[in-house]
Amino acid sequence: ASLDQASEHPLATAIVKQAREKGLILQEAKDFLAHAGMGVSGVVDGKKLLVGNSLLMTNNKIDTNSFTEQTETLRLTGASVIHVAVDGAFAGLVAVADPIKETTIQALKDLHNDGIRIVMATGDASTTAKSVATRLGIDEYYGEVTPEKKLKLVEKFQQEGHFVGMAGDGINDAPALAQANVGIAMGTGTDVAMNTGQVTLVKGDLRNISQAVALSNSTVRNMKQNLGFAFLYNTLGIPVAAGVLYPITGMLLSPIIAALAMSLSSVSVITNALRLNSHK
Repeated sequence: ASLDQASEHPLATAIVKQAREKGLILQEAKDFLAHAGMGVSGVVDGKKLLVGNSLLMTNNKIDTNSFTEQTETLRLTGASVIHVAVDGAFAGLVAVADPIKETTIQALKDLHNDGIRIVMATGDASTTAKSVATRLGIDEYYGEVTPEKKLKLVEKFQQEGHFVGMAGDGINDAPALAQANVGIAMGTGTDVAMNTGQVTLVKGDLRNISQAVALSNSTVRNMKQNLGFAFLYNTLGIPVAAGVLYPITGMLLSPIIAALAMSLSSVSVITNALRLNSHK
């Protein structure tokens, strides 16, 4: 928890919060270093700590085989398993379960109904990813995905001709958020993610994604309608003002009528646009 104080990762925040609720005294961490997509390292009370996933342990030649069975058991429940090493030796596991919000399942159903293909990519182990994906009804998922792999995954979908929306809340999501056609950051996430994404969901409620899609579709439809109004007024008014009907009917467009038509055009466009205020 002392080491995680310097991290913005949601799992680190959860560990620090729990430690403080238990009344533990946290110390200052030195030589703190964040390893993208893997975890963190630093020195606390003279001991070198490594806190992160199995890849971080492997890269530092930390043997975790003795806890493989326990690790997989925890992952099957949907928990994220964090490995802890002290002075080069494996010290234990920390399991953090992120409860699925009641609104998430409905949000995913709404997106499916909108014809949107949903893909889950997470830095968690594949076992954890499969457990969560199964509970949420997500058929396509990827586990143990580094920030670089998330970026390449977005690029792959774009090369296949898809319009990609990426939703994320962490530093590890920032490259993919920047690459996506629409980057959607969670207001409950890191500042880096919010600064990178084009859209921020203030409350982090995934239902707002489908609402944003619906609002966007309504806005584009409204713009097309307003263009239609503008072309209609101009198509009818300009020829008359140019005297097309004068040889036949002797009719010219009075400046007063022209000014009135211009005003009505603006009013109709604005009134139509204001209908978006009632969008839910």
